[in-house]
Amino acid sequence: MPISPSTTQQKPQDLSIAGPAGPLALRLYRPGRAPVGLPVVLYFHGGGFVGGSLDDADAAASFIAEQTPALVVAVDYALAPARPFPAAPEDAHAAALWLAEHAAELGGDAARLAVAGDDAGGNLAAALTLIARDRNGPVIAAQALVGPMLDPSMSRLGDGARLNSDLSAATCADCYRQYLPQPRQRLHPYASPLVSVRQAGLPPALIVTAECDVLHNEAEKYAAALIAAGVPTQVVRFAGVNHASLVAHRPALAEIAHFLRRRLWDGAAPAHPLNL
Repeated sequence: MPISPSTTQQKPQDLSIAGPAGPLALRLYRPGRAPVGLPVVLYFHGGGFVGGSLDDADAAASFIAEQTPALVVAVDYALAPARPFPAAPEDAHAAALWLAEHAAELGGDAARLAVAGDDAGGNLAAALTLIARDRNGPVIAAQALVGPMLDPSMSRLGDGARLNSDLSAATCADCYRQYLPQPRQRLHPYASPLVSVRQAGLPPALIVTAECDVLHNEAEKYAAALIAAGVPTQVVRFAGVNHASLVAHRPALAEIAHFLRRRLWDGAAPAHPLNL
């Protein structure tokens, strides 16, 4: 069972590791009460593949660290257009490999490793589960995707005006053009997890969506694909919430922490039906 969270969370610690193209910056968050053997969560910030920073992960990473509780490691992955696909997912995999090897030194348990992310970071978290499965490691126990960008074809994008979405199709298209400069890259499963036809064997998933977000349809389609492949999957859509506010929405963060507690502390839990 999880330990009781403390209200005196420790100050985040900046780290640097060797990445595929040079130093890769990480930021480590510890709960206020941090014994050894905590589960570990890799977190990927949003920003549409072209923006964002470790600071943008702070609210979610801090909450997850304290409420799971877990060690949370945010990743300062490569951004387009300077470093387009596949630089970001390769950074994600490098961070996961490093964490699997060094978790014990940080007081973590590499056998209980999860991934999470919002927006483009949700794409990278999903892609990382595919990469880790295909490359035989590291083993990932759970994934939490928050308003993820999963379909560069944009064929499943919602109607922004009808949804009163704060995120537009034009913004998504501009981000994808920079991240995936070669059209054929849009069909690569590590860029577009939704086009993958091999979801079997992926870790249990929580997919969190917002009602007022053009992305919620593609995220929920991915949840359905995971369920069809036999992956234990839960999807929660928050009414009246838009894309930008989802990652800071307290009930959404609480849902993520609850999911991670069940998966990383309490062991396996049964699949939940898609509730749309």
